Amino acid sequence: MSDLVCPACGEADELTGAPEGEGIRITCGACGTDWLRDPSPRCERCDGNDLEPAVRAVVEKSRGSQMSIVGTQVIHLCRQCDVALLARYRDGRSPIMPDDLPTEP
Repeated sequence: MSDLVCPACGEADELTGAPEGEGIRITCGACGTDWLRDPSPRCERCDGNDLEPAVRAVVEKSRGSQMSIVGTQVIHLCRQCDVALLARYRDGRSPIMPDDLPTEP
């Protein structure tokens, strides 16, 4: 889970989850608090849910200054916050390059 913490005590490690309807019931092993988490992706900037899936390249340094795409991952772009990036992605339909490129092999 990414950046998921108990809203009552702040615990991040002793959390368990089980599917419940359209969400996931999370229980904190430290304090016993439980809550329903919506697994739908949300924008980290505006907290909106108007997102579009896109593909981002996973890049590793190969030889010298050469970079190689070794895989891809699905990310979600916000139609409000990522307008320019989403437009470039729709036009090119090639994977989006990561913000930080590796510098060590």
